[in-house]
Amino acid sequence: MAAAVELYFDPVAERRIRTLWNALEDAGVPTLRDLTHGKHRPHVSLFGADRLDGPAVAEALAGLDPAPPLLLRLDHVGQFVGRVLWLGPVPTPELIAHHAAVHARLDAAGIGGNDNYRTGSWVPHCTLSMRAPREAMAAALHRCLDVLPIEARVSGAAVADHARGQYTPLGV
Repeated sequence: MAAAVELYFDPVAERRIRTLWNALEDAGVPTLRDLTHGKHRPHVSLFGADRLDGPAVAEALAGLDPAPPLLLRLDHVGQFVGRVLWLGPVPTPELIAHHAAVHARLDAAGIGGNDNYRTGSWVPHCTLSMRAPREAMAAALHRCLDVLPIEARVSGAAVADHARGQYTPLGV
């Protein structure tokens, strides 16, 4: 997945996650801090695809607040196959409903995405590392647990196509 509809966090939560990125990097775990172009922000992706047309997504979401002031509590650490390390928010009814509303709008507009982000398959997460080394995983998990929980309020949203360097703010 190279493109996503991303939810961003308030400055305090973003700073805490960036501090964790730094600690993980110091421990030899590559994070989103330095991945590709170094412009990643801590986020939760609602929708992912190989490519997204930012203006088309914005048009499909017109009339829907893409970044409602949801309160997220990141309170657990997870790992996907492929050594992807992440923090997980509690999947509140409000977060699940917002995710479903975004997907309903994008589906209605004919905008296709990755099946892993579909309603019923999606695991809400804030990616820390896309390739955590196996030998550093135990230490990385301990560093993550040391900073949890993190309370975060959603403060913005965008379509970010990292592979192509395209960024379209939503709801502005």
